[in-house]
Amino acid sequence: MIDSRLHSLATVRQVAGTVLYPFQMVALVPRDAVASMGSYFSSLGALQKEVRDLKSQQVASAQTMQQAQLQMAENAQLRKLMGAREHVPVKSMLSEILYDARDPSTRKVVLDRGLREGVALGLPVIDNAGVVGQVTRVFPFTSEVTLLTDKDQAIPVQVLRNGLRSVAYGRGQSGQLDLRFMAPNADVVVGDVLITSGMDGVYPAGLAVAKVVQVESSAAGAFGRVVCQPLAGIDRHRQLLILMSAPALPPRPADEPLRVAGKKQALPKMAPIAAPPREAAPAAPTAPVTPAAAAAPPAAAAVKPKEGAQ
Repeated sequence: MIDSRLHSLATVRQVAGTVLYPFQMVALVPRDAVASMGSYFSSLGALQKEVRDLKSQQVASAQTMQQAQLQMAENAQLRKLMGAREHVPVKSMLSEILYDARDPSTRKVVLDRGLREGVALGLPVIDNAGVVGQVTRVFPFTSEVTLLTDKDQAIPVQVLRNGLRSVAYGRGQSGQLDLRFMAPNADVVVGDVLITSGMDGVYPAGLAVAKVVQVESSAAGAFGRVVCQPLAGIDRHRQLLILMSAPALPPRPADEPLRVAGKKQALPKMAPIAAPPREAAPAAPTAPVTPAAAAAPPAAAAVKPKEGAQ
């Protein structure tokens, strides 16, 4: 009552509160520590969850961006193919690479077009940059294409700069081409572009094939060595063009009979050439027959043969 009426203990209360304040803070330390630890762990869990969500979103965004980039690249490639399709002199069909061939020692791919779409053996395959290969096997729904760089593949080419003709052979896994049997003094330099010559009747003339990257000529050797890099995106593109018809060429002449080595082949006998028939000589003009001549007997009838004449 005295304190409430006279406020005589206010000073004592302030002194006691000041003295007890440190003890109150020390007593509250465990509670604050527990609360802080709970808040820390809850905040840490929330941050970790947010980081996981952000990483998932980043991965999804990166995948979406990669797909968009792939689609952009495919669209650009398709536009280039459509542009090349307009300049090809024969009918062509768009196709897509499904997978590589199972044999790792060969250079082959499998396309999604087959007999149902009219694909036949020997048809050339190109892209917007040049020749890719040739159809070597056909199935009802797919077809197998042997690339130019296969070791068993060859294509007739000519140098665009001077028209020099040759044959380019694949080098296998190296992904390059060789111009074999070239004279050491042949007019071929690094940077020359090779195009199809059309001499084989398979590839239309004028398609880009490769670019010369290395020329080695040895004075001691009989032939030089020319290495070429294909211009087509053999290992980069998935969309290709199949040329549905070969260039129109006259039929090849019949092959000569084979001759066995070591045996003399009998030469065909030469038959005499029949002389051309002679024209009949024109008959001599006959004199007009008079009545006296008609009455006279013929001279041959007046002569009698001798007896015993044979």
